[in-house]
Amino acid sequence: MTSPEKSNIITFPGGPGTIGALELRIDLVLMPAPVWRKLLVPARMNFWELHVALQDVMGWDDCHLHQFSVDDPRSGQRLRFGIPDESGFHGVHDILAGWEYPIAPYLSLGGHPALYTYDFGDNWQHEINLEGVADDSEGLVLPKCLEGQGQCPPEDSGGPAMCASLIDRDAEDDFDPDSILFDNPRLRWQRAFGRD
Repeated sequence: MTSPEKSNIITFPGGPGTIGALELRIDLVLMPAPVWRKLLVPARMNFWELHVALQDVMGWDDCHLHQFSVDDPRSGQRLRFGIPDESGFHGVHDILAGWEYPIAPYLSLGGHPALYTYDFGDNWQHEINLEGVADDSEGLVLPKCLEGQGQCPPEDSGGPAMCASLIDRDAEDDFDPDSILFDNPRLRWQRAFGRD
């Protein structure tokens, strides 16, 4: 058996009668052609783990900053999750450590979408909507890409307005969800920060 630190998947044992998995739809907005993915993820997943899964499923290289913006269902306040930065780059808003917060309390069926921003220069915006929950996820290996459409633009292509000429419109239906390989968030963390 492969140890969790060396595995490329998140094993999720689940259990009968518990909310085990969330079905998410991710739409890359302001694109000249539809680009979206549908994921099944562990309900216990945190924002860092979701970031890693989104990088993998969208085809990004994880070489830029990112941030999630969500409405707190208790206070209505807009919260931002990512990598905290003391430099003031994000302005007066606090960035909460994504690895410390599970995603489930901030997503609701029919609620406002979460916003995932990747690469603050190109400003790729992804809307994340909760589309369903699985009560019994026993035996599932998560995350899992269920379906999708469209090519994700190349890194550093200038954002949605600039990438229209780089998208092969004929290939927009060629997305294969079974081709997605998910990275282990712990290993991604070690590569990014050089520590556990």
